[in-house]
This record gives sequence, structure tokens and C-alpha cells, in this order.
Amino acid sequence: MSEIVDHLDPPRGNSHSALEQLRQLLEQHPDEGQPLPPERDLVLRFGVGRREIRRALDVLAEEGRIWRKQGKGTFIGPKAPAQPLSLQTLPRQSNLLEVMEARLQIEPGLAKYAALRATPEQIQLMWRLLERIHSQHADDADQIELWDSAFHRAIADAAGNRLLLGLFDAVDAIRRDASWQAVRDKARNQERLDIYDQHHRRIVEHIAARQPLEAASVMREHLLFLQHAFMSTLNNDDEGAA
Repeated sequence: MSEIVDHLDPPRGNSHSALEQLRQLLEQHPDEGQPLPPERDLVLRFGVGRREIRRALDVLAEEGRIWRKQGKGTFIGPKAPAQPLSLQTLPRQSNLLEVMEARLQIEPGLAKYAALRATPEQIQLMWRLLERIHSQHADDADQIELWDSAFHRAIADAAGNRLLLGLFDAVDAIRRDASWQAVRDKARNQERLDIYDQHHRRIVEHIAARQPLEAASVMREHLLFLQHAFMSTLNNDDEGAA
């Protein structure tokens, strides 16, 4: 009896049947990246409904044996890794929220390392850059952005880690994108500029005092304040357009 059962064809017309036949198909065509036939062809080939085909594909996808790309089809093997962002097109590929999330991950660490490694000359440069920021007129957005970027890069450089400096430069390059500048310009007012200045001075004070945890904490406080200002500006724009 068991021999007869072993040789019986799998029952047709249900999800188990579809799954078994799909497994056999994958064994016959093990090459990763090869596309599977369209669902309509699998329906005709296996004698099951489209719903059963999709359920079976869900199981195989969960097992990591296939992956799907909307508009492209279903492919054999584990899902292809996401392509890294191109630095040349980064401003078009990213957005404000991603920029601030990246800065929050990178810059507090840079401030911490700067407090441990900055030379006296590098600390003096930070103070000079702060004075240049402070001396700019509030309406001169281009100058404020220029010197603010130079200040944050001075901290990144003082951290003494070339890889982190490269990551900082990649993120900072987005500040030159027109859409990024437009949001920063709208979010800028004298009250916020005064708070930014207080944050900057506290950061340098902690770096000069060799207080890495405090420097990192104030940098994070500064970036969170920036993030809140930008998001408030964007939300106000959305409400005005509604």
C-alpha cells in the first residue's frame, strides 16, 4: 500500500500541488537570477488556479528560494542586494529625512572623536569659523550655509578618521542641492540662528575641554533641533498647500 502511495502523483488543483510542482521546477532550473514563467503560464502548466500559484510562490519567497520585483517578474534564488546610492546622484536619490537621520548617526560620533583627537590648531580653527558664522547677516543665506558647512567639516576633520570624513562629505554635499537649500532658508530665523550659535559654542567648548561624551550629546541636541525645525517648515508648507 505504501508503495502505491509513494508513486501516486501529487493531488492537482490545490496550493500543495502548486508548491510541489514549483519545487520540482526549481530543481530542474537551479540557476540563480533566472526568471520564472509568468503566473498565467504556471496556471496552465500545473493545472491549478492563480490563487494557488501565488500562495505557493509566497512560501518559496519566504524560504528565500525566489524573489519578486514589481513590474519585472519572479526570479530564482535569494533577492538581489539593493544597489548602493551613487554619490554623483545622491541629492536626487535621497531626501531631507534621510539626510538628517544620517547626520544624527555620523556627526555626534565625529564630535566625540574630535574631543579626543583635535589639535590646538584645529580647535582654534573651529572658534574662527564660529566667528565667521556669527558675523554674517541673517538674510545672507549663502554665506551662512558656506561657513556653517565649513564649521561642521572642521569637526569632522579633527575627528581623525578618513572614512567617517568621507561619509560626512557625501552627506554634506546634499546641502548644495537647491531643494535642500530652499527648506533651510524657510526654516531660518533670528531666534533659531541664536540657538544654533549656542549649540555650536557648547560643542567647541566640550571639544576643547576634552569631554567626548558631552560634545557628542550637544551635537545630537543640535541636530535634533535642526530636524524639528525642518520638519515643522515642511509640515507648514503642506498645510498651506492643502
